[in-house]
Amino acid sequence: MINILVTGANGQLGQSFAQLAHHYPQYRWHLASRAELDITDAQACLQALQTSQAHYCLNTAAYTAVDKAETEPEQAHAINAIGPANLAAACAQTGAHLFHFSTDYVYANRYNRPLREDDDTEPAGVYAATKLAGEQALLAHLPTATILRTSWVYALHGHNFLHTMRRLGRERTQLSVVFDQVGSPTLADDLARACLQMIADTQSGRVSPQQLAGIFHYSHEGVCSWYDFALAIFELSGIDCALSPIESHSYPTPAKRPHYSVLNKEKIKSTFGLSIPHWREALQKCLT
Repeated sequence: MINILVTGANGQLGQSFAQLAHHYPQYRWHLASRAELDITDAQACLQALQTSQAHYCLNTAAYTAVDKAETEPEQAHAINAIGPANLAAACAQTGAHLFHFSTDYVYANRYNRPLREDDDTEPAGVYAATKLAGEQALLAHLPTATILRTSWVYALHGHNFLHTMRRLGRERTQLSVVFDQVGSPTLADDLARACLQMIADTQSGRVSPQQLAGIFHYSHEGVCSWYDFALAIFELSGIDCALSPIESHSYPTPAKRPHYSVLNKEKIKSTFGLSIPHWREALQKCLT
């Protein structure tokens, strides 16, 4: 039986894997929360890989408080950069394949077309810099690893834009949301399913282990601003709250956000035959 170790199992994406696990009884699941596995501890990473006898390690552990990272750079670096390096070194020693989840924030903010995996990186801010450092450290230890860059992740569980908008929309009569930051929302459950399809395709031999290595993009199809996303959330949730579009400078934040982070998914679609739904279709599925 194939053993799968999930790190950060109490986080947003980790919970999605935990909830999907019973749909995949062909795998033996080992779900490790941060309290159970601190990925900044190299020895703990090796012990977890050895104890679980993992064939695949899915690293969903991450420091994702984008603004807070500006005042906690050491903690962000430890989790986002040192942690992935520790897991990669442990996987290299045990022979497990590592999946690591990264972000659209790593790219240079100068493109006005969907971003490709080989586009230039130029992270702005501590969060983005530590995520890119984690990718680089990971690949230095384990060039065969898989990195999945994604964007605007949300789910019914966890702390995210969906939850914030639904809460504020019910508490207030009017809200303002930025309309000059454009991207593609990603339902965490679908991101998890895409990862599991990549594993299944490799196990079946349809895709070779060599094709599994490298950087891939996954987000939902379509394009929207945060304003458009909020509008759809209100509409599909039956929330009556007036929504106004504003520019980013009217809502300053400690960390700089990408203005355009739509991801090109051609590589993952052609390699694994994935059919990716439109972001609004995924949102409706999530809410209903």
